[in-house]
Amino acid sequence: MCGIIGCVTRSRDIVPVLIEGLKRVEYRGYDSAGIAAIERGGELGIRKVEGKIDKLVALVDEHPIEGPTGVGHTRWATHGVPSELNAHPQTDATGKIALVHNGIVENYNALRRSLEAKGYAFRSETDTEVLANLISENYDGNLEAAVQAAFAGVQGAYGIAVICADEPGKLVGARNGSPLVVGIGADAYYVASDVAALVRHTRDVVYLDDLEMVVATPDGFSTTTLENEDITKDIEKVTWNIDMIEKNGFPHFMLKEIFEQERTVQDAMRGRLIAAAGDAILGGLRDHRRALQNAERIIIIACGTSWHSALIGEYMIEDLGRISVEVEYASEFRYRNPVINPGDIAIVISQSGETLDTLAAMTEAQRRGATVIGIVNVVGSTIARQSDGGVYTHAGLEIGVASTKAFTSQLTVLAAMALMLGRSRDISVTEGRQIVRAMEAIPGQIAEILSRHESIKDIGTRYARHTNFLYLGRGYNFPVALEGALKLKEISYIHAEGYPAAEMKHGPIALIDERMPVVVIAPQDAFYEKILSNMQEVKARGGRIIAITSEGDDQVEKMADDVIEIPRTLPHLTPILSVIPLQLLAYHMAVERDCHVDQPRNLAKSVTVE
Repeated sequence: MCGIIGCVTRSRDIVPVLIEGLKRVEYRGYDSAGIAAIERGGELGIRKVEGKIDKLVALVDEHPIEGPTGVGHTRWATHGVPSELNAHPQTDATGKIALVHNGIVENYNALRRSLEAKGYAFRSETDTEVLANLISENYDGNLEAAVQAAFAGVQGAYGIAVICADEPGKLVGARNGSPLVVGIGADAYYVASDVAALVRHTRDVVYLDDLEMVVATPDGFSTTTLENEDITKDIEKVTWNIDMIEKNGFPHFMLKEIFEQERTVQDAMRGRLIAAAGDAILGGLRDHRRALQNAERIIIIACGTSWHSALIGEYMIEDLGRISVEVEYASEFRYRNPVINPGDIAIVISQSGETLDTLAAMTEAQRRGATVIGIVNVVGSTIARQSDGGVYTHAGLEIGVASTKAFTSQLTVLAAMALMLGRSRDISVTEGRQIVRAMEAIPGQIAEILSRHESIKDIGTRYARHTNFLYLGRGYNFPVALEGALKLKEISYIHAEGYPAAEMKHGPIALIDERMPVVVIAPQDAFYEKILSNMQEVKARGGRIIAITSEGDDQVEKMADDVIEIPRTLPHLTPILSVIPLQLLAYHMAVERDCHVDQPRNLAKSVTVE
């Protein structure tokens, strides 16, 4: 989950490039930060801090370093507490090799003991220092050969960038399970864990695959496997622009991304809905449409927020497509003995396309014979490249650690997929046209909700000092309750739980009193009368209710303490609308509590470790 940037050029100082790149990927980790540069005299200059990039900037201003080759890192702690000593770059015993690393070395204890037996002493608690010394142990004047030899014995996930003072014009990167991209500039070459670190300097990139390595010098770059087999990689163009990684007047990226949902949901369906036929065409599934149509079972695999979208996708596909669907936590899928039958389809969902648990589950599903469909946001990501087919969500770069626009874009894609499956099976043209019209209306309905932002802000501000919340929903809106509770936990550090509303009386009702607000998602759908009864149960125990309900609903208004209305739509599309007030509530409670909204404690954006 850590952020990596490296650069090699012929003449200019790359320290400002490293600092700027780290700012662009700070959402990947912000426990500590550091840079290393090979200075003009051949010495390795290193600056590291515990804390965020701003502290590193202040340190570099006070104690400058400069040079044409260097690496930088912003850390999400795994091995060792956040500290200056454990911050990257980590160096070898000679002080000549500097390494930055994203991932976890699973056999680092055995490697460390082996190196200690050879006389190596360790200063940090990190597995990364083990890697630096392992490269040093194999170094004989050729950095890439040392990396290849060292990593032959490494087990686990890694994306690395490494430099050596004895080879000042060389930058080496390698990956296995953690993303690494190569940037090709006019007078420089880069490696990074995320394109966002590079986009100001180049739009030409190469994505490394697992067990691949890049060697860059001021004169060019080459790619090989870690077994030293030459490989040729395609150069791809980054299509999004720098505005996507700026706040553009918003106080936080999260709020900006919430407000972008009118456009991002439109982008997720753009060119995919066929109004006249009442159908959806998803180009990335063209070769698999018949397999999907004939499937007896679909398994959807995801983590976190994407798992919540998977639950809603389960309801959508079973409802419209009449195919049996199971939803699995990616982190659990490969550690049991899952049953995969011939013809099964596995859909993996990941915002980044690099989520390690989801990647591992995808590999396991493919190994067992499933056709794997990826739903991802990031073009060129590992899931996008290694799945059998897939659909991009087109949400654009999401920098806020708590996902918002990626979630609603995932739901939009799943709705289009469910429509496609339904039309190939049971849904008539007339019903298909009704669904298409309802989907096309969603962006405008999102705009209506966002126009009520100030009233939602007022509610969030008034409830921000409560310490526990219960979120209730039924049917399609049960997973929305889970997602709303997750958002509140992630960014405001308020304890919250989501439940199916009917399950409240099987335990959670014991917690309800005037100090525990209950958020109820109560649109006028097939569960409406039931959810009204659940609300009565809450009120009978003195609970305070914040209700998300359909426009013009006067019954809910009589029972709830606060009401947020959403436009009416088809039941399976309601989650795209009902989640947005919950995103805004969580955001404003977090702001009122003076929390770090975009960079909540202990979290990071792209989960590339297990």
